[in-house]
Amino acid sequence: MKILFTKTAFVLLALGAVLSSCSKREQSQKTGITYNDKNNGGYVRFRQTHPSPGPGLVPIEGGTFVMGGSADQDVTYDYNNVRRRVTVPSFYMDETEVSNQDWLDYLHWTAVTFPNDRELYYDALPDTMVWRKPLSYNEPYVDNYLRHPAFQDYPVVGVTWDQAQEYCQWRTDRTNENILRESGRMLAWKDLNGGGKQGAAAAAGTAGTGTAGAQPFNTDIYLNGQIRGPGADGKKMMPDLSPNAKAGAGKGGKPVRPVRMEDGILKQGYRLPSEAEWEYAALALAGNTQFENIDDGKMYPWNGLGVRSAKSKTRGLILANFKRGNGDNAGVGGYLNDKADITAPVRSYAPNDFGLYNMAGNVNEWVADTYRQTSFEEFDDFNPFRGNEYTNKRLADPSKGLYAKDKYGRPIKDPAKSNKKLTYSELLAQQGLRPDSANAAPQAQPADPANGNAAANATTLPLAAKNSGKPFNPDLRGEKDTVNMALYGTTTLVNNHSKVYKGGSWNDMAYWLNPATRRFMDQDEASAEVGFRCAMTLVGAPEIHPVGKPHYGVKKAKAYKSR
Repeated sequence: MKILFTKTAFVLLALGAVLSSCSKREQSQKTGITYNDKNNGGYVRFRQTHPSPGPGLVPIEGGTFVMGGSADQDVTYDYNNVRRRVTVPSFYMDETEVSNQDWLDYLHWTAVTFPNDRELYYDALPDTMVWRKPLSYNEPYVDNYLRHPAFQDYPVVGVTWDQAQEYCQWRTDRTNENILRESGRMLAWKDLNGGGKQGAAAAAGTAGTGTAGAQPFNTDIYLNGQIRGPGADGKKMMPDLSPNAKAGAGKGGKPVRPVRMEDGILKQGYRLPSEAEWEYAALALAGNTQFENIDDGKMYPWNGLGVRSAKSKTRGLILANFKRGNGDNAGVGGYLNDKADITAPVRSYAPNDFGLYNMAGNVNEWVADTYRQTSFEEFDDFNPFRGNEYTNKRLADPSKGLYAKDKYGRPIKDPAKSNKKLTYSELLAQQGLRPDSANAAPQAQPADPANGNAAANATTLPLAAKNSGKPFNPDLRGEKDTVNMALYGTTTLVNNHSKVYKGGSWNDMAYWLNPATRRFMDQDEASAEVGFRCAMTLVGAPEIHPVGKPHYGVKKAKAYKSR
């Protein structure tokens, strides 16, 4: 009995210690103010998280590598990917290429949400005529490749760079909306479509999606607090600790609020990977690295200099879908080698050491970068990228901080006219307001198609652009001549619409399977040999797998006790 009592006492003491530690709220390390207490102003400290990847993504731990270093020859004599050491931050990347089924999901949503907008649906359609050749019988692919169920797991092709960007934005919004609805932070799917108790309220709302006439969900608009009320609010919204919050739809009438970025619930936006990210992920040198030493370099996403498998069960099989030589796209009938004549399903062949499929062959893949032959001379060495176009979200009501929306419910974005945070008076000037009339309705500015908003330009234009009288191009890197642009993009096919694609395709020779090779195409052109996959920025600590690795011990901050 004595032993039993002692064990029980220890259990109760431990439980009490856990409960007491849970009851202690965190404090600000600089002011001592208690967080998450509605009685002291409702300062909020959010749970620190390392976000998980969005659907379809795998984590890629970043690091340093020699960009262009895997190329052993330059048969085209382009000299456009000369070796230089760069650092790529950790990020997420699609395990596979975007498939026909993925694109059909996008088309279905577009048709259901905007049934009367034929232009929007038409613009989202891939160009299936990329299969059409004057001296090949490819017409069956024109008719069947996108929509026939036999090809549903094959990579989508005929997609322009612009269309890929639109898909990334759509995927971001649908993923975040699904997270919110499945978790009850927004109206549940069944309630939204009239299948639940809140169906009538949802039918009357304007913040739904997937139904004709409803305003689609957009992540930026939601985070700005512009999707609220009947037809939007869920049963499990976040508690609002602000003393200015009003009683809401929470349990017992408690104030509630939408999810914020600080909650760590919503995903970062899907996007095209940068060229450096794509090349780094394709090589997957992490599989050959031990204690910061790379044991063996790579020429392809797999080890070795050949393109055939050395494993006993698959010995001799081609490791990717590419063209071995003129007239040889699949191998010999009766024993097909790469099992594909055109493209292959997105989960084909062995993945590389990051777990990514088809990073060589099958289809080339769009990346986000604008092409320049001399990119290697001009890149930053950290997270190199060319193609930044900085934008600001247009304000519809500066006094309330509301964003202006287009007819699809997305924020309207204008070219950024400054490389720094504007003063409040400059911000108001862009909206046609005076600093002393922030609550007044915006006044229209005189139209100036060359320079945009005249009031904003008066305070933010560089001196050279003011004096030249020429249009100011809002490129904050400063390399553009704002005075003489007459021949830019005219005497060469390379301009700001030329985008990079990489990886080799089903119709390319083995040379293009090397991750260092690069080609370009205009952003509004498409090909039967070019598809894409998405990436996502990883926020927070870059180390993906910290378990079992040495780390410095760090003490927690001491709690402040007021006297």
